[in-house]
Amino acid sequence: MKLVHILHENPEWIEPYRAAFSLMGLETREIFMNGGAFDLGSIPSDGIYWSRVSASALSRGHELAAATAAAIFDFLGLHGRRVINGAGALRLEMSKVSQHASLAAAGIATPRTIAVVGSDRLEAAVIDAQFACKPFVLKPNRGGKGLGVRLLQDLDDLRSSISRVADEPSADNVWLIQEYCPSPDQTITRLEFIGGSLHYAVRVHTGGDFELCPAEACALPGAPPMFEIGPVEDQDLVNKIGDFLKMSGVEVAGVEYLKTPNGQQLVYDINTNTNYNRDAEERAGVEPGPMALARFIDSLC
Repeated sequence: MKLVHILHENPEWIEPYRAAFSLMGLETREIFMNGGAFDLGSIPSDGIYWSRVSASALSRGHELAAATAAAIFDFLGLHGRRVINGAGALRLEMSKVSQHASLAAAGIATPRTIAVVGSDRLEAAVIDAQFACKPFVLKPNRGGKGLGVRLLQDLDDLRSSISRVADEPSADNVWLIQEYCPSPDQTITRLEFIGGSLHYAVRVHTGGDFELCPAEACALPGAPPMFEIGPVEDQDLVNKIGDFLKMSGVEVAGVEYLKTPNGQQLVYDINTNTNYNRDAEERAGVEPGPMALARFIDSLC
């Protein structure tokens, strides 16, 4: 039987993959990623390694997840093991600064973004960036699921929020001040890539919210559907993002972009531990993401 090692720190997100991998005849072993010890003189097990380490691990008390993953990726790389979403994906997942700088370097448009190290420097940075009299988005460098993202109306709004911001858990005390670019219909588009190719595009009805996790574990009972799979709007953008992900060493990801009132498409987030919305997939009649991922991994074994 073909063996897949799933590196993760959140069991709630793994069940759909267990089922899909079993249907594909893939044996799975799970490695919990939040500290531990491993012998550097040993030989890692054969098989495919797939990382599900998330930027939101800190919100679950798993502050050692990223460091654990980085150490294990180094170890696996030295022994030539195949890792899906390894070091390159980890870098982007754990740093929105890296995301925006890398996207800009690849010629992909993003909202104007200012990186600030230290919450005590946010006020000065907002003034210097000339955001003091207009809405802007404040987000942690390492968040995940939209956690900690705030829409602030102006400098006074920041001042009234700054004590709460400073008290929130932060992996690195790095913050992003971002131009607020509202979508006219309060939607964004998420492009789901599996194995380096686009699986489908999903329109997300945000309602102005920032917490957009599509996993069943994140769903609110009785809430209207947020996710709608539909046609690709811009194949050139899809191609650009696909090339960017390949260059960055990312094989599985959900990439989010919004369309401004003037029609500009701005990419603002990369999720390298993407989840899929089963209800949206059933309504659209598309192959579920976990099954498509299982097929991709089976092709590597």
